[in-house]
Amino acid sequence: MNNDFHHIEKYQKINEYQFINNMFFGVKKKELSKTDDTSSKDLELVTKMNQEFAKSLDLRETLNNSLELIIKRINAQAANIFLIDHKNQSFQCIASKHQAYLEDFEIPITQGVMGKAAVMKQCIRVGDVRKDIREIAEFYFDLDNKTNFTTYSVLCSPLIVSDECIGVIHCLNKKTNDKLFEENDRKLLETLSGPAALAINNAKMAKDLIDKNRMQKEIEIVGEIQKTLLSQNKKENFPIAGINIPAKVVSGDFYNFSEIGDGIYGFGVADVSGKGIKSSLLMSKASSLYRCLSKTMFSASELLNLLNSEICETAARGMFVTMLIGIYDSNKKKLSLANAGHEPPLILSKEGKFSNFTEAGPPLGIMSKIKYKETTLDFSNSSMYIFTDGITEIKDTRGNMLESDGFKDYIKKYQQAPNYERLNKIVEDIIKSGRIQKDDLTIVVIDSA
Repeated sequence: MNNDFHHIEKYQKINEYQFINNMFFGVKKKELSKTDDTSSKDLELVTKMNQEFAKSLDLRETLNNSLELIIKRINAQAANIFLIDHKNQSFQCIASKHQAYLEDFEIPITQGVMGKAAVMKQCIRVGDVRKDIREIAEFYFDLDNKTNFTTYSVLCSPLIVSDECIGVIHCLNKKTNDKLFEENDRKLLETLSGPAALAINNAKMAKDLIDKNRMQKEIEIVGEIQKTLLSQNKKENFPIAGINIPAKVVSGDFYNFSEIGDGIYGFGVADVSGKGIKSSLLMSKASSLYRCLSKTMFSASELLNLLNSEICETAARGMFVTMLIGIYDSNKKKLSLANAGHEPPLILSKEGKFSNFTEAGPPLGIMSKIKYKETTLDFSNSSMYIFTDGITEIKDTRGNMLESDGFKDYIKKYQQAPNYERLNKIVEDIIKSGRIQKDDLTIVVIDSA
């Protein structure tokens, strides 16, 4: 009971004190309201920045919007945004307001207050560069001479996304008589740099995605062009057929065949080293050269010699092309072949026995002065299969390669089908067996009557 009385008395005294305090010290209440009002405005500004940034995925527009809002709120004379170029280990100015020529300079990421802010991941204020540590003062004196600007005070806040610094916001000189920033300005820039960093990163990601989609579209166009370089199979009684299944959108394999005389047919199969765009471009060059030269040159070895000379002149270091060229004379039942490092073709006789043509020189693009040999074979009631290593090296789920013997089993299985159907059946069966395609699959078959 006595304790309760003391609690009530204490509570009354507290209320009396608060009443007197409010009566005679009302000014402090107004100051608190002013602080609350400032916080409210800052919150509104952050919200507005997020809304503005959400409207545009254009990086340049996003940067200019962010700088305008920040300069206005902080009352700065100039501001810049630098992004970190990790390749060159430098800051690159990609947006600037009221300070010229900065885009002409690459600033090492270890220099000045920008370097310190990036490393410390903290917003830094240099109250007066002339009174601060000498290395920072010298940095700004040097930059001022290059940009026709006079720096008095600096705010620099890192742009942090997922705990990684992608750049900095750099504010110079407050628009006051002494031109010096205060601690509240530093805290404000620190607050504003958060949404600015996210907006800049989103805009950068959007730009990268657009560029990636554009590149993907261009790769698809290259893939479509490559398909037109391959010969089309004919359903009528034609002795040659081919198939190419790229592992990706573009292929490093190539084949071409055509009738170059009455009952005389030319053909070529090639495989470019490596993968990707560089390989596909070299393939396109090799295939274009072959298509052009094979119309007037009817010697397999001479054609290889000329192709090798051209590819040696322009192929990037370490790149080469394996290629087999042949001419089939159905009238004489003769087959002329020249091989530049390509997989030995398989020849299936009418008795169902396999043999190899193993004569070969080095791949195209390695030795410029090489002279390739040409071999002529009797070719009657047989089929020759020319293929790339994507066939023999394709692996099953246990990592075992198909190899030449495994490929022979598929050839025998479908040998009685027409050649244009036969190759489709072989490739479909190989892939359906659970083998994983990681390289281009190419087969060309020549049937003799």
